[in-house]
Amino acid sequence: MKCPFCSNLNSKVIDSRTTENNTTIRRRRECLECQERFTTYERYEKLPLMVRKKDGTREMFAEDKILAGLYKACEKRSIPSEELNQLVLEVKQELQNRMDEEVTSDEIGKLVMKKLKDLDQVAYVRFASVYRQFKDVETFKKELDRLLEDE
Repeated sequence: MKCPFCSNLNSKVIDSRTTENNTTIRRRRECLECQERFTTYERYEKLPLMVRKKDGTREMFAEDKILAGLYKACEKRSIPSEELNQLVLEVKQELQNRMDEEVTSDEIGKLVMKKLKDLDQVAYVRFASVYRQFKDVETFKKELDRLLEDE
């Protein structure tokens, strides 16, 4: 770490602490040349998560798109918005933990459906009908049958 006072490259760490949200480390340093003290902050670098859509195009991961789909699926259901926000956060964290730079929209949809199924089955079927693009009542019935088998 370069000293801001004398530009020396040698310093020692005197104290290290994490910030309140545990995303940053604050380090108190002392220059070995001029003995001046200074503070540095270390943050982990988040790589942008890219989504490959069904048509082959790529775009940045957008939490608000998932949330909008969930709100539509949960319309007139008694599901608090905090739970939907938490679901989106869990999906995002799970995708980032994979350390992949790119995920498919299909992977995201499956992950959302898996979590939504545990939260509310009616919302799950609504979300699945749009996500899986049900073409007819028979396809819809098959999904309902599969849902009932899992219980």
